[in-house]
Amino acid sequence: MCLILFAWKQHADYPLVVAANRDEFYARDSAPAHWWPDKPGILAGRDLRAGGTWMGITAAGRFAALTNYRDPARHRDDAQSRGDIVTAVLEASDPLAYLQTLLAARQRFNPFNLLLAEGDSLWCLESVSGRLQRLEAGVYGLSNAFLDTPWPKVERGKRQLSAQLGALPETEGLFDLLSDDTIAPDADLPQTGVPLEWERLLSAALIRAPGYGTRSQTVVLCPPAGTPELVERVLR
Repeated sequence: MCLILFAWKQHADYPLVVAANRDEFYARDSAPAHWWPDKPGILAGRDLRAGGTWMGITAAGRFAALTNYRDPARHRDDAQSRGDIVTAVLEASDPLAYLQTLLAARQRFNPFNLLLAEGDSLWCLESVSGRLQRLEAGVYGLSNAFLDTPWPKVERGKRQLSAQLGALPETEGLFDLLSDDTIAPDADLPQTGVPLEWERLLSAALIRAPGYGTRSQTVVLCPPAGTPELVERVLR
C-alpha cells in the first residue's frame, strides 16, 4: 500500500475503519483479494511475482498492511520481498512476538512501515526509525514516510475520513476520498529523493503516472469481534 487512512476506536460499530490505496508498477502482476487456497483463513490480494501481499485480514479478525518507505538511496536489489512480512504476521501464532523478531531482522528488507490490528490493540512498526508503538485512539494516515508525516494527501485524507465517522461508514464515501487526484503545490511537496516531476505525481491520493499508479483501492471495516469486512476495487 502507498496510502493508508485509518480510524482507531472512533466508531462504536467498527473500532477500525481503513481506506487504502495500493500503488505499484503496472507491469507487476497481481491477483485481487481472495481467500488463499494454500493458506486457509487469509483474505488478501497477492503479488504474483514474489507471492506475498500488501494488505490482508484473517477469518479470526486480524488485520495487517504495509507501506514502503520512499528513499531510493536505501533500496537494495537483493532484499527479501516485503510482501512476505504481511503474510507472516497474518499467519503468526503470536503476532506481537513476531513483531519483536521482525524489528531485530528488519534490515533483511527494504524500508517499510507495518500495521497490525488484533483484538483491542493496534501496532505500528517503522523499520527506518526502529520504532514499534501501540497506537492510541485516533485518526491516522500512513504513506511512504513515518506514521502521520504531514504530506498533503495524508492530511487531506485524514480530514475527509474524520468527516465520515459521524454515521455508519459507507464504502462509497471511503472510495471517494481514495479517488482524490489533487496534485499538491510544489511548495508543499516532500523531498524524498525522486525527481520533482515524480514528487508531483506521487502527491495525489490517486496516482496516475507513466507505467505506475494506483492499482487497487480497499476499504476494511473491523467489528469488535468476528471477521472484518473487506471491499476492494481493482483499477488496473
